[in-house]
Amino acid sequence: MSVKAPQTHLAPVDETRLYSPIAELRRYTLHPGRRDDLIALFDTHFLEGQESCGMKIIGQFRDLDDPDAFVWLRGFDDMQARHAALTRFYDGPVWGAHSNTANGTMIDSDDVLLLHPVEDAGGFTLPGERPGLGSSDLPRAIIQAVTYKLASPAEAGFLAFYREALAPVLHTAGEDRIGLFASEHSENTFTRLPVRLGENVVVAFSRFDSVAAQADFTSVLASNSAWLSAQKALSRYLIAPPVIARLAPTRRSLLR
Repeated sequence: MSVKAPQTHLAPVDETRLYSPIAELRRYTLHPGRRDDLIALFDTHFLEGQESCGMKIIGQFRDLDDPDAFVWLRGFDDMQARHAALTRFYDGPVWGAHSNTANGTMIDSDDVLLLHPVEDAGGFTLPGERPGLGSSDLPRAIIQAVTYKLASPAEAGFLAFYREALAPVLHTAGEDRIGLFASEHSENTFTRLPVRLGENVVVAFSRFDSVAAQADFTSVLASNSAWLSAQKALSRYLIAPPVIARLAPTRRSLLR
């Protein structure tokens, strides 16, 4: 999140569909051993601090396969609202008070994808309330994020292929997909925060009840003949193999 320039426990009781026409998927490379320090800053200061400025913090995660990676998602109503909300936050008192500490945990914060939902329902189904600072409930669920790096825009054939050839096989193998997003090619109007421009990606988010459940799904998929057959057709759309991230929600993550 590097830029140039107390609450009681509330158990989630309701669920709501959050539709964010614009979303950022942010992946930070941190100094060794500093991930929990950054998560503590997020849980204590940055969640409500950002949301009070007009954005929604969808989820924040530990990458199970990279101990020095922190991954999070935030959403906006549109690009104009994004610019206004980010300006308010990064020029505001919360970031001003804690930016040096946060930036001190990071090696790189520029791995950012700007996305929009591509499914009819869009968005994520989230708890109606965020667990408070007193929560000791660390979610067991795993959010899997699969990033497909495409040679052409997602709308140029890949989305239809995904829905017709990949999604049915994934569902049969036990996937509970919770969101499907593609690159948003609007101009980055908040240039203090870089994003990965000029790329075409689709990111599929799925939820599994546990690490073991995600491993079982991966094993079933690897032996599925229809999936293996679909990989040849899939390769025609890609410029690199899909990137699979296993994300463990933090205690205060809404997406869990």
